[in-house]
Amino acid sequence: MFAIKEARFLGPGVKLFRIDAPRISRKHQAGQFCILRVHEQGERIPLTIAEADPQTGLVTIIVQSIGKTTFLLNSLEAGDQILDIVGPLGKPSEVESFGTVCVIGGGVGTAIALPTARAMKQAGNKVIGIIGARTKDLMILEAEMRSACTDGVLTCTDDGSYGAKGLVTDVLKSLIAGGQKPNLVLAIGPIPMMRAVAKTTQPLGIRTIVSLNSIMVDGTGMCGGCRVLTGNTSKFACVDGPEFDAHEVDFDVLAQRNRTYRDKEAESLLAFRENPSRDFAILRAAGQIGPAHEAKGLVIPAAASGIPVAAPGGAR
Repeated sequence: MFAIKEARFLGPGVKLFRIDAPRISRKHQAGQFCILRVHEQGERIPLTIAEADPQTGLVTIIVQSIGKTTFLLNSLEAGDQILDIVGPLGKPSEVESFGTVCVIGGGVGTAIALPTARAMKQAGNKVIGIIGARTKDLMILEAEMRSACTDGVLTCTDDGSYGAKGLVTDVLKSLIAGGQKPNLVLAIGPIPMMRAVAKTTQPLGIRTIVSLNSIMVDGTGMCGGCRVLTGNTSKFACVDGPEFDAHEVDFDVLAQRNRTYRDKEAESLLAFRENPSRDFAILRAAGQIGPAHEAKGLVIPAAASGIPVAAPGGAR
C-alpha cells in the first residue's frame, strides 16, 4: 500500500495529495501519469503526476471531486493509505529547445501542465503560462506556475472574479496580437478548451500539443478503452500518448467516447453519496484509515460549486 503523507484542499472539491511512492518518483518524467485503485473493490482511475521528488520518494497528484472514486479519494487524509498505484505510464512530454513555449492550463489541467512547464524552462525555452478557471476559488497552482514560467503567467476566469474575464483562448489571442507568437503551445484542460485552443492556433501554423483525458482501464494498451482518433488513425492514449498533436485530434470522437458511461457514473456516485459506509468499511477492514483520521471520522467532501458531478471521461 501507498501512504499519504500530505493531503489538503487547494480549492472547493480540488485536493492535493503527496504519496510515498519512491520507485515511481525515481522514474517519472513530465507528462506521465499513474493509475490508482483506492481499495480492493475499487475501479482503476488515471491521474497525472503533478510532481515527483526522487529525494523524498514522494509523488504529487491533484484530484477534483467529479465521480464516485474521486469523491472517495478526496475523503482520505494524511496517514491513510491507497491500495494500488501503478506508474509512471504513458510517453513523456517532448521537451527540447523550441524557443517560446506557451503552456495553458484549464482548471485542474494546470496540475498536468506544471511539470512540463518546468521541464521546458530547464531546456532553455522562454515559457509563458496561461491559467484559466471558472472562478477565483478554482484557480490552482498559480505560484508554482509563476516559478516555472520564465516570462510570466496570465490568468483569467469565466466570471471575471480573478484576472481577465474570459477564456484562455481570449488571452492567447491577445498574447499573439501583442507580438508574442509562441513556437509551441501546450494546452491541457477540458475537451472544449483544448478544442478551442487548437482552432485558434491552427490557422496561424502554431504547433499545438494537448494531453487527452480519455477513459482508461489498464493503462498498458490492452483494453482499448482509451482509443482516440488522431490523423484518421486510431491510437491509445495510454501508450501512444497522452499527448498528441492538437490539430490532428478528432475531438468529437473523444467527447463521444468519454460520454459512454455517463449514466453508470452518475448512478455509482449517487449510491456512494447516499450510503458511503460500504466503501469506508472496506478501507477500515484493510487497515487503510490512519488513527488520526479514524478519530476525526470519515466525511465525503463537497463538490466544487458550479462543477457537475459524474462528468464523463477519465479522472485525470
